[in-house]
Amino acid sequence: MKWLFKPRRGRKRGGKVRQALNFLAITLIFSFILIVSFASGAYFYVTTSLPKLETLRDYRPNVVSTVYSDDGKTVGEFFLEKRVVVPYSKIPKVLINAFVAAEDGRFFEHKGINLTAILRATLKNIEAGGVVQGGSTITQQVAKSLLLTPERSLTRKVKEALLAHRMEKKFSKEDILSLYLNQIYLGDGAYGVEAASQTYFGKHVEEITLPEAAILAGLPRSPSRYSPISHFDRARERQVYVLQRMVEEGYISRDDETRALNENVKIRKKDDLNRQLAPYFMEHVRRYISEKYGDEVLYQDGLKIYTQLNIKMQEAANKAVAEGLKEIDKRQGYRGPLRRLNPAEADEFSRKLQEAIAKNPLEAGKNVEGVVEKIDAKGKSISLRIGDRNGRLELADMAWAGSNPLKPGDVVLLQVKGINPKTFEIRVSLDQEPEVQSALVAVDPYTGYIKALVGGYEYKKSEFNRAVQSRRQPGSSFKPVIYAAALDKGYNPASIIVDSPVIFEEALEGQTWKPKNFDATFYGPTTFRDALIHSRNVISIKILKEIGIDYLRDYASNLGIKSPLNRDLSLALGSSGVSLLELTSAYGVFASQGDRAEPIFITKIVDRDGKVLEENYPLVMSVVDRGTAYIMTNLMEGVIQYGTGQAVKALGRPVAGKTGTTNDLSDAWFIGYVPDLVAGTWVGYDQMKPLGRTETGGRAAAPIWLRFMQGALSGTPVKGFTVPDDVVFVKIDKDTGLLATPKSRETVFECFKEGTAPTESTSSAPTQGSDFFRLETEGEAPGGTTPQKPPEHELE
Repeated sequence: MKWLFKPRRGRKRGGKVRQALNFLAITLIFSFILIVSFASGAYFYVTTSLPKLETLRDYRPNVVSTVYSDDGKTVGEFFLEKRVVVPYSKIPKVLINAFVAAEDGRFFEHKGINLTAILRATLKNIEAGGVVQGGSTITQQVAKSLLLTPERSLTRKVKEALLAHRMEKKFSKEDILSLYLNQIYLGDGAYGVEAASQTYFGKHVEEITLPEAAILAGLPRSPSRYSPISHFDRARERQVYVLQRMVEEGYISRDDETRALNENVKIRKKDDLNRQLAPYFMEHVRRYISEKYGDEVLYQDGLKIYTQLNIKMQEAANKAVAEGLKEIDKRQGYRGPLRRLNPAEADEFSRKLQEAIAKNPLEAGKNVEGVVEKIDAKGKSISLRIGDRNGRLELADMAWAGSNPLKPGDVVLLQVKGINPKTFEIRVSLDQEPEVQSALVAVDPYTGYIKALVGGYEYKKSEFNRAVQSRRQPGSSFKPVIYAAALDKGYNPASIIVDSPVIFEEALEGQTWKPKNFDATFYGPTTFRDALIHSRNVISIKILKEIGIDYLRDYASNLGIKSPLNRDLSLALGSSGVSLLELTSAYGVFASQGDRAEPIFITKIVDRDGKVLEENYPLVMSVVDRGTAYIMTNLMEGVIQYGTGQAVKALGRPVAGKTGTTNDLSDAWFIGYVPDLVAGTWVGYDQMKPLGRTETGGRAAAPIWLRFMQGALSGTPVKGFTVPDDVVFVKIDKDTGLLATPKSRETVFECFKEGTAPTESTSSAPTQGSDFFRLETEGEAPGGTTPQKPPEHELE
């Protein structure tokens, strides 16, 4: 290269120019070499750090775990990202075309990068002074979403382009679209087109129509801004744009566009599925799976969780508890307005309320708050302000609150009765949020499947599951356990027990316990049947003393009661706390003719690959003699017909059951069953305070049970209880419990296990002389154990 620097004689001026040119050439050459080297190095660096495309072949995104009811319908979901992966074959062509037209019109032609689109987007953004249009292809979006971080940098954009180019060589267009349409976020918690279709339209993606497809395809630009739930007008604008693009790309005709724009698209209201139907049931399922398999499996691995929850029964349970608690709460009296506002505060309150009503329109049966404006001169109605509308509350619709307790400015809770279609005036009744709580559980007695469960009045205010987690004293609803145990110890329905005073000395504290009946009356000689029907406390204590406390505790355990039970005679009055589920399941033993079925919430769990993680078949074992089980059913049918459970006779079907009320009326129970379904209800305050003077199990709990059964069994045939072969019916003298004679004052047909019916008639029977039937004046629990400090009085 020496010639580049050799000066030519006689031409000094020309030599200097040539030197400058030589220097420039050398500089350019070295610069080129440096640029090429740098570019090569950068390319080498970027390409060697690119993620492997093979990971896309095993596409395993976070997917929804789904809970199914007994008829295969979705009743619950658990997820971090609400996504349901669907194969490309199930995605309709109209939806694919809509997304391609809106997001990447030349998708089927380019090789991963569309330089024309990038240039066009750049010019648009410069013109607008900000980012208003993107130039990324669908393939680039897949690369960014699945293989790269969301950082904004030149390096990431280069990687995105390189990966997109490589993806186009390695995967088919259908594969890339499948990844894109299953991965993309489409707003309101929905990832992928299947989840979005269910979220916005309540249908599977394969059922999507053209106008619905256009709405979905308009969402990727800004899912929250164009949400059809929150901003339908904006979603409509994007729908128009997508349909126009589909016409431009030749996917639809102008007539198709016009028809799509004229079609009314129904948008589904946003809701939390887990809290909609059976929130307490879903939380129990969630805790079980989380503890056994871990949160990662539950929230990311797309489990299929099968249950035997019955939607019809669950809806009936929800309605029964809500309505029953409101009735009970209103009997406690009106607690007054929620708050009181001055005129300025009332204006602001009403403005915000109207905004809420606009998003969630009022309808009959809904609760809403309102501001009292004036009371008419005659005091027959009250005018209210409900948002920007007028409301009217008639005196008859607040009679439960007593004389009018309201004044202008009061904010009150109301229930909508109806809306005048002409004046838009809202007719309402005065309402009140119950403070009292309740729980209900329904079980198939033959399988143990949980069919319905309510753990409290409102899950979002209290997640505590009172059907499963709470342990409350069952009162007299525990007595059937005692009477069943006594039947297996030699008693029969005609056995005579003397209902008479008895005193127990409290050995350690120097106190005495004088148990008495609910009405503080003693009835003398009483049949075993009548003692249960009328819930005689003293007789129950005597029976327990005779059969033995330890025997009863073992017997209760066999029935499925796992809670620890007191070892004293107060157990006869239901003094030991049990859960509603375990006592209801124990009654199921009588309904199923002696078989105990372990409660089952989940029948099967299957992972995303189809592997069965667990399958729970009914675990059934015979724990009680069939004859004993039937006799208990027959006895508790008597409770419904003649005793404390008469409120549920309105069901109009064969029913067996028992009420329970604890000391100071702090707990009210009713557990009962028809041949194929056993259900239990509990009512009480979480703070263990009295429900009210008349709020017994028969008045507070039984009506909820009745409402539930009426809804759960509607449209099903009436069935009777099956009588086992080893049960016989014999005509007896009700006064003596022996065989009836023509001289008997009152006779009844009584059921007995074969071989246990009386053989003597009333006229030939000797005088009863057993020590057990004498008038007892004092006593002591077996084994030297004295009862717990007794309640002041025992209840039904």
